[in-house]
Amino acid sequence: MNSNPPITKESGRYFLTDLIREEVNFRLTPQNRGVHPPPWQKPVPEGSRIVPLPHVDNLSIPPYDLRSAIHGRKSHRQFSADALTLEELSFLLWATQGVREVIHEAAVLRTVPSAGCRHPFETYLAVIRVDGLESAIYRYLPLEHALVQVRDPDNLPFCLISATHGQRFSGQAAVTFLWTVIPERTEWRYSEASYKVIALDAGHVCQNLYLACEAIGAGTCAIAAYDQHQADELLAVDGRDEFCIYIAPVGKIG
Repeated sequence: MNSNPPITKESGRYFLTDLIREEVNFRLTPQNRGVHPPPWQKPVPEGSRIVPLPHVDNLSIPPYDLRSAIHGRKSHRQFSADALTLEELSFLLWATQGVREVIHEAAVLRTVPSAGCRHPFETYLAVIRVDGLESAIYRYLPLEHALVQVRDPDNLPFCLISATHGQRFSGQAAVTFLWTVIPERTEWRYSEASYKVIALDAGHVCQNLYLACEAIGAGTCAIAAYDQHQADELLAVDGRDEFCIYIAPVGKIG
């Protein structure tokens, strides 16, 4: 049984305001107490299979007009049977969580904004049709611009469809992006004021995916309705200190 207090209209609307910032004693945040910041990328388990990605400076993907990308952006739930190339996947990952510069241990500049430069997300990929990759679950390593294979579940398309409450296009995509959040990264700086800005940050990431898809003749559709327990289990995360927050299947548009 869920022991959490019920969400009311009032508490939900309160979450959307910034009133919580008036209640937080920022002098007592982990940052201001001298606590070392949490790592901005999960470590790679020893013996893991690492897959280097084509470097963004060497991609053959042609430039695409930003105005055209914004104008053409829409949600797609039907995809062709075509695979994505590894170059195209590399581009999408760079566009959504790529590292531009490491300033110091508490500040890493990426291709998307994040409150306080905290970047609380990890990017997982459920790969179905990507040239050069086996079908499996991978995690993106932004610093190395590489993938680490996480697990290889049986019947991955079915797992995705089940985890998204029967939304079949999630299992028909070439690759499905599943973002998790590690709240501690943002809590280190903002304490209880973290949760609204984490939600805002997720939107920044997914919008970049929409626009980047336009540049490669692909499409996506953001999914916020999913089975939390199934999604967390699929990604092998604990559901408390790291849990799935957003899903976006990607495929070529026929």
